[in-house]
Amino acid sequence: EGLATLDTRLRGLSEEPPYIAEPNDYNYQNVMAGLKDYLATDGASIGVVTGEDGWPTNYEDFVATLRSYAQFMGPGAKYAQDIALSSDGSDLEALRVKAEYVRLTKTYRGEVLDDASRQIDAMDATRSMISSWTDLAPAFPYSATFIAIEGFKIINTELYRNVGLAIAAVGIIVLITVANIVTALLITVNVAFCIIEILGAMFALGLVIDSVSVINIVLAVGLSIDYSAHIGHCFMVKGGTDNDARATESLADIGASVLNGAMSTFLAVAVLLFSKSYVFRTLAIQFALTVTLGVLHGLILLPVLLALFGPKPFASAEPIKDVNEDEGTVEKKESISPMNTAHETQHEVEQVGEDAFEENTA
Repeated sequence: EGLATLDTRLRGLSEEPPYIAEPNDYNYQNVMAGLKDYLATDGASIGVVTGEDGWPTNYEDFVATLRSYAQFMGPGAKYAQDIALSSDGSDLEALRVKAEYVRLTKTYRGEVLDDASRQIDAMDATRSMISSWTDLAPAFPYSATFIAIEGFKIINTELYRNVGLAIAAVGIIVLITVANIVTALLITVNVAFCIIEILGAMFALGLVIDSVSVINIVLAVGLSIDYSAHIGHCFMVKGGTDNDARATESLADIGASVLNGAMSTFLAVAVLLFSKSYVFRTLAIQFALTVTLGVLHGLILLPVLLALFGPKPFASAEPIKDVNEDEGTVEKKESISPMNTAHETQHEVEQVGEDAFEENTA
């Protein structure tokens, strides 16, 4: 009887979680309710003995009546897929009651999108409600959309965890390769800023956080580090105490190569920007954002940070070039070594010898 009158428990839930639509003939299907109505009208004509409650007096008669009613050619043929009987048909193993949710969507920038927060609330509330029905047989809710909703439920946590771990791993690897904690920290912060700006650009472009975009965001950590790590390492191998000059020299040495790499990466995915596939289009947009913001951070923001907070160069760093303002020539500072001294002495001797030869000839 509790299953047959289950619709009474589902009424009045359309405006709050679990957001179940009001039961009617179109959105609610319950074989027990159909069987009860059938017994009340045609039970006597088919020879089924019912008790005062209108149900068969024993379990065997109930199963036999249900099987006859819900068979494919029976009066309740529409319920044929809603019951599961044992192999010999003598035992009822399970039955299904169908209900529908109200439309859980929202309008964003003229587009109708799934309202993930309400869908999560609906799923959780449905499970809690069914678990509270202790007077009925054990049951569980199922919907094909629960798989996607489960993804919505954990996607934010997964995003923060995976991106955080990726940035931490990048920071450790950069620290090992660059061998300077300050430069490694500046590079890592630069990458973190880039990821934050990618998320902001996604919001502005209307891209939602889902399994596709989260994967691409994690990939963006590995792509954006490329444009900053080269500049940071080149800065460390430039000698001198003038950080401005070291940053400028780093850009002069490797900036063009970094820019060329960014352009080639962008061209590789540019054709996908015109794809009609959601996956490919999302991939292309996020890669384009990664390349654009990554190269801007690597060639503009990071050199400024290095000029302001950059550490001392490596002990083996090469001297930077100085500009001679008087003569307009570029000179390179070199340390004096015995080999250089010997070379200069030999050059002077050869020059003196040539001058003497010219005087004698004259």
